[in-house]
Amino acid sequence: MTTSSSKTLVPGTVGVYGGGRMGGGIAHAFAAVGAEVIVIENDDQSAEAARDRIKASLAKAADKGADITGTVEVVTDAAALAACPLVVEAVPELIDLKLQVLSRIAEAAPDAVIGSNTSSLSIDLLAQGVPDPTRLIGLHFFNPVPVSDLVEIVVGARTDAALVGDAQLWVAGLGKTAITVKDSPGFASSRLGVAIAIEAMRMLDEGVASAADIDTAMTLGYRHPVGPLKTTDIVGLDVRLNIAEHLERELGPRFAPPQVLRDKVAAGELGRKAGQGFYSW
Repeated sequence: MTTSSSKTLVPGTVGVYGGGRMGGGIAHAFAAVGAEVIVIENDDQSAEAARDRIKASLAKAADKGADITGTVEVVTDAAALAACPLVVEAVPELIDLKLQVLSRIAEAAPDAVIGSNTSSLSIDLLAQGVPDPTRLIGLHFFNPVPVSDLVEIVVGARTDAALVGDAQLWVAGLGKTAITVKDSPGFASSRLGVAIAIEAMRMLDEGVASAADIDTAMTLGYRHPVGPLKTTDIVGLDVRLNIAEHLERELGPRFAPPQVLRDKVAAGELGRKAGQGFYSW
């Protein structure tokens, strides 16, 4: 494994496919510890938006005293990934899209380890998109990536056992903490997070308490840094709906999305990114 400097354990060059909020955050995290990051976007307009987003994020960190030693390049040609020993897929949580992107990554960087930033989709299912499933592993980052402390490593049935150790080193090199889980619906974090959020939404639907009071019950009563409804706003209500529907199919009706979630997504109230969710932003 080629490292970016003596102070880090991450690969010297890292690819990120997808430059949205999550992909941009992942690029930031690797650049912050010295990696040269190549971000792939679909078109020039998306690439420009990703470039501006990441530049602003890095500048904000630098203003706060962070020593940003790496670089980020945003391009539209996946061939730029050819020399990357690690490529992280960070596109929306849609199985067909992820399979297409994983296939493109495998073709462009046939020797790379591929990390999927899925929050709920089966790594074994995603392995259908790559010719060598031993090189695929789940790397589930949390939003906002630059300041989040956790990365969930998800091990598929065919993931190379040695790769798990490498992934743990990469996470440590980012200054984050890894948990390692086997491939299962929702893994550990999404399964628990969505379960709590769904119950909070049901309570809101039933008029048990306001969104703010439900969240305060968890922040002050259980020391959660952010309550489940505000967390849903930050993650995106559409993302939470997709995960809940997936978990309902896999694990049963206890994960059925509450009507308030469906109604808000249908109305375009997707949370912080839309300016309105369970809260106004």
